[in-house]
Amino acid sequence: MPGLTHWQSPNFFAYFQANASNAGFLGEMLCSGLNIVGFNWISSPAATELESLVIDWLGKLLKLPPSFLFSGNGGGVLHGSTCEAVVCTLAAARDKTLKRMGWDKITKLVVYASDQTHATLFKGTKLVGIPSSNIRSLPTSFLSGFSLPPQTLQEAIENDIKSGFYPLFLCATVGTTACGAVDPIRELGEIAKKYNLWFHIDAAYAGSACICPSSGIIWMQPHSLINSLASDAEFLRNSASESNNVVDYKDWQIALSRRFKALKLWVVLRRHGLSKYYVHIRSDVNLAKRFESLVSTDKRFEIVVPRRFALVCFRLKPIMESMARIEQATTVFCEESGRAS
Repeated sequence: MPGLTHWQSPNFFAYFQANASNAGFLGEMLCSGLNIVGFNWISSPAATELESLVIDWLGKLLKLPPSFLFSGNGGGVLHGSTCEAVVCTLAAARDKTLKRMGWDKITKLVVYASDQTHATLFKGTKLVGIPSSNIRSLPTSFLSGFSLPPQTLQEAIENDIKSGFYPLFLCATVGTTACGAVDPIRELGEIAKKYNLWFHIDAAYAGSACICPSSGIIWMQPHSLINSLASDAEFLRNSASESNNVVDYKDWQIALSRRFKALKLWVVLRRHGLSKYYVHIRSDVNLAKRFESLVSTDKRFEIVVPRRFALVCFRLKPIMESMARIEQATTVFCEESGRAS
């Protein structure tokens, strides 16, 4: 089908390709066919409780502490997009801080991230009313593996405090989109705790690798969405939600209505099982290791950054003045042919 970027094609090499499965197709069909509007528990109890169930499944797979799970007074929500999740998190952090400091201080709040952080953070920051000039996109380099150096963060925070700003939010990444870089989570977490920053970890890509038994625990600082997105219309209230015995997901997201996304995830997990995902993830990583070794032995190419997870970044070796011409010709070929191979 022309005019489309086919992310499921074996010839698509960018970003997160081939991420669907037959079970996912079936789950999507059921989700669309039922077409529920599960904005609160009373409208579709099964949808709400299934989502809480699969969220706890994911939390246990990631080896998160009980405080992150619904069964441990924590919880989570399946958002429609990364940007939506970021906006909700920023809104919660903003409201928690401004309730203490005063709402007129919003122009003094500062958000920190590396120059490799996904663009959704910068978009989300503007959407919650924090000025673009208050976003600190801190530089990374090849020497640090394009991860955020803790010393760079510490210096930026101290400079902002001296200038009368209020450090609010730190976004660290496990597996950046461009090169798979991993920020030093433990060290950054200690700095966030020292300066009372809301510590957010973007593990959208590499977080799934942590379900493998050999992986360690993802360390994150738990927070909760407390009334930051509440919708208090009387007709949306009921005795169960008012008693806090159930979850009304309308208060955990931007939109009021929501699809039955949990059903799709439930079908995929039940159909394939964990063992198949262990094999799938490890197979992808092993293939990436093999490909990296093959590229390393070819004198025409070079590895740009060390491989992390299943992402290999490589290029033709620079040949002085001809490099720009080769890159331009490659770009033109890919655009005109629609192929990268």
